[in-house]
Amino acid sequence: MALTNRYKSATSAGTLAALILVLVFGSPWYADWARDNTDPNTAGGWFLRLLAWPAWRFDSSDSLQNIIAADLKAILLVVLTAVFLFLLPGSQLARARGTLSQFFAGWSAYVFAGAFAALFTALIQANPSLVGAFAAAGSGATYGFFTGWIIGIAALGGWRGRR
Repeated sequence: MALTNRYKSATSAGTLAALILVLVFGSPWYADWARDNTDPNTAGGWFLRLLAWPAWRFDSSDSLQNIIAADLKAILLVVLTAVFLFLLPGSQLARARGTLSQFFAGWSAYVFAGAFAALFTALIQANPSLVGAFAAAGSGATYGFFTGWIIGIAALGGWRGRR
C-alpha cells in the first residue's frame, strides 16, 4: 500500500517555529529595539530581551570571528532543534496526536539546541575559554527554557503518520 497521506510532522512544525523565532526576534532590528526600549529590571523587559538571544547580524564593530560565531549560533539553533526534535522519542512514541509528550519533547529539544548551539559557538569566538563556553551554554539553556514552550506548542499538533 502506497503512503499517500500528507501530514505535518512534529519535527517540521517545531523546526519552522524555531526558524521564525530566530529570524524575527534574533534580527538586528528587534535586538536594537529590545535593548533601547525595554527595562531589564522588569519581567516583561527581561523576556523581550531574552527573545533576542540568538542575535544574528550583518555588520558590527566586533571582530569578524565573533560575528561569524553569532550568526553560526542562530543557524545551529535551528538545525539542532530539528535534530533533537527528530531524536527525542516523545513525539515519535506518542500514541495519539496532540499528547503532552509531544509538547515536552518540543520544549526540551529547544533547551538542548540552545545550550549546544551556544557551547559550540563559544569555542570558536575570539579568545575562547572553557568557563566562557559553559556560561554561554547556560545562557542558551535559559533561552530555550523560557522560549521553548513555543516550539512545544508547534510540535504538539504534529502527526506521527498512520499504520
